[in-house]
Amino acid sequence: MAKLTQDELIEAFKELTIIELSEFVKKFEEVFEVTAAAVAVAGPAGGAGEAAAEEEKDSFDVILEAAGDKKIAVIKEVRSLTSLGLKEAKDLVDGAPKAVLEGANKEAAEKAKEVLEAAGATVTLK
Repeated sequence: MAKLTQDELIEAFKELTIIELSEFVKKFEEVFEVTAAAVAVAGPAGGAGEAAAEEEKDSFDVILEAAGDKKIAVIKEVRSLTSLGLKEAKDLVDGAPKAVLEGANKEAAEKAKEVLEAAGATVTLK
């Protein structure tokens, strides 16, 4: 096998996804018996490993920032997403910014954000 130049290696790394790069860093650590901190000093792979860890976050909070003009529609959606009663849902919407869902998986959090934004609310995921 021909030896790759540093530029060829960099180009190869550019082709990888964050997940693939994270897996490479783990394999590199195993083969050369080093830690990610030592790899970070050597090049960008260590920083990419941190980005992969953040991307792989599996628990999200859906934060209602503002109800917008259609407050009643937002209250209805909050009730459909939670087990809150009408008064509790109204209090949550009136008290924005507040968490509508906490510890939700990525799929549920994105769906909740989409539904609330369609109702006119301003929502962020944390």
